[in-house]
Amino acid sequence: MKFLTISGPPSSGKTSIILKVIDAFKQRGMRVGVVKFDCLSTDDDKLYEKKDIPVRKGLSGSLCPDHYFVSNVEACFEWGKELDLDILISESAGLCNRCSPHIKEITAVCVIDNLSGVNTPKKIGPMLKSADVVVITKGDIVSQAEREVFASRVKHVNPKAVILNVNGVTGQGAFELSSFLYDSAEHETLKGKKLRFSMPSALCSYCLGETRIGDEYQMGNVRKMDS
Repeated sequence: MKFLTISGPPSSGKTSIILKVIDAFKQRGMRVGVVKFDCLSTDDDKLYEKKDIPVRKGLSGSLCPDHYFVSNVEACFEWGKELDLDILISESAGLCNRCSPHIKEITAVCVIDNLSGVNTPKKIGPMLKSADVVVITKGDIVSQAEREVFASRVKHVNPKAVILNVNGVTGQGAFELSSFLYDSAEHETLKGKKLRFSMPSALCSYCLGETRIGDEYQMGNVRKMDS
């Protein structure tokens, strides 16, 4: 089974892009499923169900969403194999810009939109920097000059990535993206594979439920700003 990780900031257009790409995959006769990882709530699973796409939803709640992802992704992979899927897509909002839900040897896509600002690419971190493909959305809303500047900023952050412009509404560019993803390698398991970037080092009193502010309440892995 082919496995793909697609991540990006909230509201960048990930779900719309995935739906268009799945339409292109279906034209090739491929059976595709989606695992949707989010934090507090999402109705995107209903959009997939409406189009008869097998979907599984996971909400991290009070846990770090990317830690939640890595703790559950292997079981989700096995779920996709049980359904005899040709392709399983993992969709993650990547709410922690320090983290990255991308896995070594697994094709990684980052979705980012033109409306987020030209300085956004350098703020996103490993989610963008370690991606194989960067999909830029909402290009129809900005000028050609703005699109070119934004794309150049993305290229500066990740010079090795393939950069594609895809319209999540019309589907323009989705077939090109699906053709690139179609060549992804197949995998029997995720067990033992490694993340492309480490998670943050954090085990402090706030991780364990502390809510009070003050040095006396701060224990564990704590870092202070330089004075």
